[in-house]
Amino acid sequence: MTETSTALTDIAGTYTLDPSHSRLGFQARHAMVTKVRGQFADWEGTATIDTENPAASSVALTIKAASIDTGSADRDGHLASGDFFDAETYPELTFVSTDVARDGNDWTVTGNFTIKDVTKPLTITFEETGSAQDPFGNVRVGFEGEVTVNRKDWDLTWNAALETGGVLVSEKIKLEFDISAIRNA
Repeated sequence: MTETSTALTDIAGTYTLDPSHSRLGFQARHAMVTKVRGQFADWEGTATIDTENPAASSVALTIKAASIDTGSADRDGHLASGDFFDAETYPELTFVSTDVARDGNDWTVTGNFTIKDVTKPLTITFEETGSAQDPFGNVRVGFEGEVTVNRKDWDLTWNAALETGGVLVSEKIKLEFDISAIRNA
């Protein structure tokens, strides 16, 4: 059983996403045998939630490309290099919503996701996981979501062939979102 909290009967409002209690993660297959997981450590975002008119809701997110963290400094450096994110030339990844819909506790957010100089539409379904008032007086809401993308759609094409067949890094990448947001005063 999942434990949840419900401090609000209506979560409408303007929120600041809380990176210290959230995770923007990903996973990819490595050498076709295992999953490598990682996350971005430096990012910020805002959300406006309109429960009466979900289409009036919005989300904006800015991620520092160089903040990628997979637990391996060498791999992180390679991912930040020109082979992948080219963080020196393109320091930020961005997501700006263009449409929001709601079905019960599920929210579908569609927007423009930009990596380097490539912008593509992306749709993510989030489950509303609850609301709470923390000990510091902050009202929080939580959302979890994931989506699988093809990294080649954003021109992240570097790879290496394996002698046994297949490639070193999978094209399909699962993006994972565990979000805690604090309602603005």
